[in-house]
Amino acid sequence: MNLKDTIRSIEDFPEKGIIFRDITTLLKNPEALRQAVDEIEDSLKNVDYDVIVAPESRGFIFGMPLAYNEKKGFVPIRKKGKLPAETVSMEYALEYGTATIEIHTDALQKGQKVVIVDDLLATGGTAKAMIDLVESLGAEVSALCFLIELEDLHGRDALKGYNVKTLLKY
Repeated sequence: MNLKDTIRSIEDFPEKGIIFRDITTLLKNPEALRQAVDEIEDSLKNVDYDVIVAPESRGFIFGMPLAYNEKKGFVPIRKKGKLPAETVSMEYALEYGTATIEIHTDALQKGQKVVIVDDLLATGGTAKAMIDLVESLGAEVSALCFLIELEDLHGRDALKGYNVKTLLKY
């Protein structure tokens, strides 16, 4: 199955000139969802890693089943104020303003090898902030894996030197 055929494109959302790639149509299709998780898993066959790290909320959708299938731990990255124990934070730029993400200070151990999983690589700002969080705890990023890459936004430029894998490119 061509996974692109299961993703709805919505023009002029959230603003005029933007084409929003809506994965909810992929998620409700059991075969497409299974294929997407399987393809992410296959893309990591030759990557040495200990744990999956993913941001809320859409990163959880792909990161959790991957961690389960691979018998790896799962570490969530959440929006500021959502984690109950001591955290380390990273602020990053958005199109309009900034956002802050956090990870528990005891979530990763020094030297652990991490794969970061998310649904979308756009400008690379969120991904770079996640890398910075992981590395601030002494862990190493083995790879980043995304369902979708929006190539025109040049997100890979922010991730130079890292092993970046994407399933679908627009």
